[in-house]
Amino acid sequence: MPPLYIALRSFECLLATSLLVQTLEFLRIRSVQQSDALWSWTIQRGDLAHTSTTVRKAFDWLFSEHIHKAHLLLRLAAAASLYWGSSIVSATLLFFSTVIILIRWRGAFNGGSDFMTIIALTGLMIAHWGQFFVSPVLAWQAGLGYVCLQTMTSYFISGTIKLFSREWRNGIALPYFLDGGIYGPLAADSAFRHRFVAIACSWGFILWECAVPMVFLGPLFAFVFCAIALVFHLLVFAFFGLNRFVWAWLVSFPAMIYCARLW
Repeated sequence: MPPLYIALRSFECLLATSLLVQTLEFLRIRSVQQSDALWSWTIQRGDLAHTSTTVRKAFDWLFSEHIHKAHLLLRLAAAASLYWGSSIVSATLLFFSTVIILIRWRGAFNGGSDFMTIIALTGLMIAHWGQFFVSPVLAWQAGLGYVCLQTMTSYFISGTIKLFSREWRNGIALPYFLDGGIYGPLAADSAFRHRFVAIACSWGFILWECAVPMVFLGPLFAFVFCAIALVFHLLVFAFFGLNRFVWAWLVSFPAMIYCARLW
């Protein structure tokens, strides 16, 4: 099979899985969005106070109980359809569905995973809408290239922020960060509280994230980087329960590995 076909089908299937996980979670937590619950739209609609009456009425309709449920079920079907291949309709629907949901949650529901989902869906939009202007091959290369560059930039910025942070360089930040995990603060005798281990792990993260440009040295380097990234995101899941992060970032790996072939 051509490398581009393998990359785009892997990208679509991983994106489908990521979107299904997210949408099922939204369906599961609908109870906290009722009119008398913490995340009710009657409270959150105050964020649109600066908009026109027409805009507020439109979102009131979109986030009414039955319409919101229908929207999520439609999103579920569109996400599942990616397993058989995306289309301009599914790409556009899923992109704007995600934007609507982000508005519902005041811009972000799960931080980085929302950011990566938008990047992946934007890449999918570029691949399909771009075919009106260039060949399908070039359009898909542009879409995957967009995802690759955005992902690499995200890793690199994260690494450089740590590099310029004294707390990360001397290992102080890591145990402090891990103390916020879902299982509570680290045990007093945790290995991560040992200075040498904390410094080694911190510098490991720093060097790995800052080394992301090495992806362009070839597919093997890209594969190794992505394998380390998968381990990293699984550790984040283990400590913080962020299952969305694993899938949202995994979606970008086929784009990075494929683009490494083009360099």
